[in-house]
Amino acid sequence: MPSDRERTTAARRAGASVAGLMAEIADVGRDGARGGYSRPVYSTAEHELREWFVDQAARRGLDVETDRNGILWAWWDAPGSGRHDAVVTGSHLDSVPGGGAFDGPLGVASALIAVDRLRERGLTPGKPLALAVFPEEEGSRFGVACLGSRLLTGLIDPDRARTLRDPEGNTFADVAAKAGLDPRFLGPDPEAVGRIGSFVELHVEQGRGLIDLGQSVAVGSTILGHGRWRITVAGQGNHAGTTHMEDRRDPLVAAAAIVQAVREAALRHSGARATVGRIVPVPGGTNVIASSVSLWLDVRHVDDAVTAAVVERIHADARRVAAVEGCSVELREESLSPTAHFDPALRHRVGELLPEAPTLPTGAGHDAGVLAAVRPTAMLFVRNPSGISHSPEEHVEDDDAEAGAAALADVLAGLIGGA
Repeated sequence: MPSDRERTTAARRAGASVAGLMAEIADVGRDGARGGYSRPVYSTAEHELREWFVDQAARRGLDVETDRNGILWAWWDAPGSGRHDAVVTGSHLDSVPGGGAFDGPLGVASALIAVDRLRERGLTPGKPLALAVFPEEEGSRFGVACLGSRLLTGLIDPDRARTLRDPEGNTFADVAAKAGLDPRFLGPDPEAVGRIGSFVELHVEQGRGLIDLGQSVAVGSTILGHGRWRITVAGQGNHAGTTHMEDRRDPLVAAAAIVQAVREAALRHSGARATVGRIVPVPGGTNVIASSVSLWLDVRHVDDAVTAAVVERIHADARRVAAVEGCSVELREESLSPTAHFDPALRHRVGELLPEAPTLPTGAGHDAGVLAAVRPTAMLFVRNPSGISHSPEEHVEDDDAEAGAAALADVLAGLIGGA
């Protein structure tokens, strides 16, 4: 049986750095139309990435399992210790449509390299270490962000999750079944949650905090409260050539006014962010007045009461502008996460292990924010020189990626203890 050092040597030959591992997956899920990457959960691209992770974990002698919610766990067990009070790290492999290369995969690749670094030190863990890969973090296919971690922790009703549909009309239950899961068992997994002693997620920074500070790595403090809502505007479908302008009940005209109202509602509150990133008219023909239009709304603020107030204002304005066009409006919440404050004791410990790292908040949602409701969590952010994310322009320099993996290794070493 190969030793830990032999496993590390073999793994390092295959991908000696974070940049090396990222290069291995650089062609998976490229989007020729949008640019960047499109890797929706359980797509061919995401399946390929999951297989890549399983292979990389096996090369390092980690014991890989898939739980009832499709979360991948790769275990480095501590001698004489069961799988409880584990230190867990990892991220996700799915992406938004046309997203960047680093959002998600950087945390997974860094976790693998961190294992290499710990083995190079000859460390024998005093606590089990697990690498986790969460499915549907972005919510780009089924509309609910961090769906895997929400199912794990019971923060979404599994019956609702099973009936979620992707843009092609496939239910999550059907897609999960094709991916090898049993939809009957989707949902809360107290045993899996109980194995987590702490969770540390490394992620590319989705903003300009680190570039402005001249630092490579930061420790996370909070995640802005955020949610997603679907606004449906119903009007009267009709012929574009035979229907006089004054006779129309056009929901797309109302939708255009609602987008402007969203911006104005957010600007009323300092620090609020509100976005319409997707609009779908039905039936969608060039020569057809739409019968209905769906808009997907994202609202965020550090104060959950402000988030609620912004959404309430948007709903009121949407009803008003729709009525002018003879249309009606329905607002439906798809997901909602309150502001997450990372565990103070864990954050303090991570700060002790990385004394040079600044502390920064983030406006982006993460699995660490969902898990924070049930387990101590922390985050590390790696510098993004453009400050741009959810875009092909997202970037991480190789040196910063290696600094991030080294920082993660230092944190994990401090948390798992051992000889």
